[in-house]
Amino acid sequence: MDENGHPEVSEMELGKVMSALADPLRRKVITELVGDDDGAERTCMSFDLGVTKSTLTHHFRVLRESGLVFQVDRGNSRKVTLRRPELNERFPGLLDLIANESP
Repeated sequence: MDENGHPEVSEMELGKVMSALADPLRRKVITELVGDDDGAERTCMSFDLGVTKSTLTHHFRVLRESGLVFQVDRGNSRKVTLRRPELNERFPGLLDLIANESP
């Protein structure tokens, strides 16, 4: 992992990714990111998850450490981006499954 907790592609584990996606709020984040343009950056607060800041921080830490998202500090906020190319390389078809999941 790098200094911010992002695993390399070879370090991404299917178990950690599936565990992160098992939570409905985290899956909602990824589903929304899958629907965004490739490389789109969003703030963590833009997902309107209805949880406290500390809970939001926890959810994004799990997503980051599993390898699903890339987070970077941009001034006074953190931006999150889906790691689409890396996920497509490591787990082909996973993002398509998420995109096609019935609500």
